[in-house]
Amino acid sequence: MNKETQKEESEQTTVIKMSETDSHFKYELSKIPGAEKLMLCFQCGTCTADCPVARFNGSYRPIRILRMALLGMKDRVLSSDDIWLCATCFTCTDRCPQGVEFASVLRVLRNMAVKEGIIPPGFREIASNVLETGLANRVARLQLKKREMSGLPPIPNTNPQRVAKLAEVVGFSKIMERRTQSA
Repeated sequence: MNKETQKEESEQTTVIKMSETDSHFKYELSKIPGAEKLMLCFQCGTCTADCPVARFNGSYRPIRILRMALLGMKDRVLSSDDIWLCATCFTCTDRCPQGVEFASVLRVLRNMAVKEGIIPPGFREIASNVLETGLANRVARLQLKKREMSGLPPIPNTNPQRVAKLAEVVGFSKIMERRTQSA
């Protein structure tokens, strides 16, 4: 048996322990705006077949994410790196014969993951930058000088204090602090 066949077989034989599932999870999800149509999915695979990310990433499968949510695999789906890979192009939503808005379901799953403090390092870094500077990416002094020398206008002023206040009001600051302390 070659490595490719072994890989395919190992991907197909995932054991699901009933003790690790939450039978109410799909109902909880379907009550959240954006995931209302989750239970209409009949696992046809159109979302995966038409997904541009799945075409170039061998492990990303929207149908697998939907299946995990429907089976109540809450911890596994929320901690999955796959929920962060969606390009939000809405091809899956446009082509779904049942009208399941997969990109919206992913947004709901991402929001749930963040509330539980599960944020991939790259997104955590962006969030930290926004909280500290008001910008998603830090701008180096050299870059600012180059802009000036090229005759480009200065980068607009940001107000990190207002961003921090908003993050505090919505509870995002606590999520970021909690995860930083445990990391």
